[in-house]
Amino acid sequence: ANLLEAHVFQFDFLNDDFSKLPHSLQNVINDPEKRKKLVVYINPPYAEASNKRTLTRGVEGNRGVEQSRVNQKYAKRLGQGNAELFAQFLTRIYFEIPTCFIAHFSKLKIITGQHFVDFRKFFKAELKKAFICPANTFDNVKGQFPISFMIWDTKNTIELNVVTTDVYDKNKKNLGDKTYYAHHNGHYINEWIKPFRADVSKNQLIGKFPFKGNDFQNQNMIQVVHHKMDYNTEAGHFFINQVNIMQACVYIAVRHCIAATWLNDRDQFLYPNDAWQEDTEFQNDCFMYVLFSNNIRSQYGTNHWIPFTEQEVEASEKFESNFMAKYIQGKVDTKITFDLFQKVVQEEQKPLQFSATATAVFNAGRELWKYYHQRIKDIPTWTGLERNVNASLYDIKAYFQGKNDKGKMNSKSEDETYMHLLANLREALQLLAQKIEPKVYDYGFLKR
Repeated sequence: ANLLEAHVFQFDFLNDDFSKLPHSLQNVINDPEKRKKLVVYINPPYAEASNKRTLTRGVEGNRGVEQSRVNQKYAKRLGQGNAELFAQFLTRIYFEIPTCFIAHFSKLKIITGQHFVDFRKFFKAELKKAFICPANTFDNVKGQFPISFMIWDTKNTIELNVVTTDVYDKNKKNLGDKTYYAHHNGHYINEWIKPFRADVSKNQLIGKFPFKGNDFQNQNMIQVVHHKMDYNTEAGHFFINQVNIMQACVYIAVRHCIAATWLNDRDQFLYPNDAWQEDTEFQNDCFMYVLFSNNIRSQYGTNHWIPFTEQEVEASEKFESNFMAKYIQGKVDTKITFDLFQKVVQEEQKPLQFSATATAVFNAGRELWKYYHQRIKDIPTWTGLERNVNASLYDIKAYFQGKNDKGKMNSKSEDETYMHLLANLREALQLLAQKIEPKVYDYGFLKR
């Protein structure tokens, strides 16, 4: 580069005083008029103290990486955003080099992230221009998420609400634009679902899922599992019982019916409007979707998610729990009772009515269950092999597909009939997901 000796210097931006800068640069920073033409162009480090345990005890992640003089000075303003070094860079520039331009690469957390609610309260500048591209176009980055380049004019005080960026793919092709929304605490989907949590002390549980973020990047972590399964222990859990099962299914279906991509990876799921409560078809579609896309495993205890009766799937033995079949039939008391799985209250709840799309999923699932029960009947008792009459969808897949020497389930089975039935179920589920998707936006779970 065509630089003079005084133009090259070493400076710790998060710890050093500006008096260590070259005098020519100090003259610009200290002059209000000259600052108006100053551009601070940065590709800041993206090291992060990833969670509360890291911040307080340095147990995991980048130990102590967030500790700096800038953090000490602005921690109260940054809130949880102080764990991110690039946010500390932006904060110091904003407060200590006012009226300049800032041009930077970064993730989109400062716009959409829940941990950056406090940051958005003080960082008020005009976004002059921005684009995003896939993160894996950068060296040594493998993640499927967007990286942004933004240019801010800090002379103009504009509150962060909506940001529109140009979009480029890895081949530099312009894909149009993308809009991102800033939100406040309480606006996110986890804040909506938390009040519906089951009371664990009453032990009326049929499953759980973790509170793991509000965006697509955590989608794979959000699964319904057995309530006794040790899963995502660092996150809080939503426990499911007969009272909140419909809300739980709406939550899970909303978060999974749309595929995660690099472009929507940072889109936030939100607190919905009230219209979903009157749409029983939408609720029942979500319920059916989760019945056949959960990760319940009977090895952890009684499987309460079998949606069929023994007669429907020609089972050779009685199921340990008929809860889900009775729930569909309207024979479960959806008020708090002392005995969740034994007490049956006739006409307390109306039978669920399903759309044609949801019914197609149910029928495809029934054929798969029937085939499984047909196969396990053929296992001779003298072999000692388990005949798991209470199998979940996961158990059925594991039975046919088997696992490798690392305990990971194989991707397919040599049983052609099973593969055909599984493909039918997946196709029906995909059609149901497409039916649910428009209402995710209509009811405010996502913004377009």
